[in-house]
Amino acid sequence: MKSKAAVLHEMGLPRPYSQSKPLKIEQVVLEPPGENEVLVKIKAAGLCHSDLSVIDGNRPRPLPMVLGHEAAGEVVLLGKGVDRLRLGDHVVFAFLPSCGYCSYCKKGKAALCENGAKSNSEGDLMGGYKRIKKDGQFYNHHLGVSGFSEYAVASIHSLVKIDKNIPFSVAALFGCAVMTGVGAIVNTAEVKLGDSVLVVGLGGVGLAAIIGAKSAGAKKIIGADINPAKRAMALKMGADEVIDSSLPDALVNLKSKTGGGVDIAMEFAGVIPALEFAFQAIKRGGTTVTAALPHPDARLNISPVDLVGNEKSLKGSYLGSCVPDRDIPNYLALYLAGRLPVEQLISDTITLDDINLGFENLASGKAIRQIVVF
Repeated sequence: MKSKAAVLHEMGLPRPYSQSKPLKIEQVVLEPPGENEVLVKIKAAGLCHSDLSVIDGNRPRPLPMVLGHEAAGEVVLLGKGVDRLRLGDHVVFAFLPSCGYCSYCKKGKAALCENGAKSNSEGDLMGGYKRIKKDGQFYNHHLGVSGFSEYAVASIHSLVKIDKNIPFSVAALFGCAVMTGVGAIVNTAEVKLGDSVLVVGLGGVGLAAIIGAKSAGAKKIIGADINPAKRAMALKMGADEVIDSSLPDALVNLKSKTGGGVDIAMEFAGVIPALEFAFQAIKRGGTTVTAALPHPDARLNISPVDLVGNEKSLKGSYLGSCVPDRDIPNYLALYLAGRLPVEQLISDTITLDDINLGFENLASGKAIRQIVVF
């Protein structure tokens, strides 16, 4: 099977990406799906900062690699042994495959699946296989998805069947932005009715978290970002107020308005000053959750006295602490009921040929969620 795909051969090329073109549009060859694998015709794929962090070298991955980890499509070919998916099924990709039998999966912690993490780090599908080739050379898979391609071979452990009434461009969002943002709110932070919530970093994931916090019943939602356009977007998504967290008096003003701080602070910006602001903004007994991935060398300094004496919590959230098979259908049901209006996250639709310009717009803060429509 031949497929047009966006391939990364070199990390760290200079901006603007519209000129350096880190992603090369190539025709690759996909091997047929193996046991417990299927071939998916990709219908829509989102541009996310997690892709951008591979392009700029902040999250090194084995190269060459077909990028894209937030996608939705239709099953068009079944491999041997596949019994839970059928031809014509619509699916959303989960960017960490969960095996279902490791110690973490057995505890309901699919986001920590040992076998899935191993496959992702090595650029493989679950089970250690690669199915993308060009001129006899294997290309790596991005987080088991490689959604910037007309077709993708995927493990069934990376796929969640969805309702066919959901537009593919919206469905793709549930593979990362919604699963990560809403999941961090509901599963990791466990936001409860009446909590006050601060969201720092108002990209696609942060805005999804604001929508999730509103749906969860937060009494006060504050959005924080240095970009005024993103602050304006947060107000449209349900934030009660927004702040520029880079201002010298931002933290003092926030604490004065919230009686000493918020109950829950969420950080999605991926830079240490944002995480420090989030941690400092919580009240005694408060919780800070970060789902961002800054450069691996980045370090956070916090006071153990503050952590212990004020009984604060600092938690990481990967995959929104979700079990994809459980949570994605639930979030989609909320979307269909009008309680998660995540279609508002889509700032533009583009073609695969425009993907480098799309990543330049993402890097410059001009876009929230751009969707490649095939």
